[in-house]
Amino acid sequence: MANHKSSKKRIRQSESVRVHNKYYARTTRNAIKALRNTSEKEAATALLPKVSAMLDKLAKINVIHSNKASNLKSKLALHVNKLA
Repeated sequence: MANHKSSKKRIRQSESVRVHNKYYARTTRNAIKALRNTSEKEAATALLPKVSAMLDKLAKINVIHSNKASNLKSKLALHVNKLA
């Protein structure tokens, strides 16, 4: 258990940041799944910029690594381009 005031505060801060990051990461994962499950090209094309923006925001605030965001965006773009 923490003994110092600063370590107790750090525990509180890290918990609130963890919940915040979990919410945004879960929302983005759900959007990625929705995009991957879309079979119409028009709907997927409309959804791709929104999901890409979500990934960029997660990378910007260090929830995910920037390379992971780039890899996911690349794979999603390939998926959308393969749709007929």
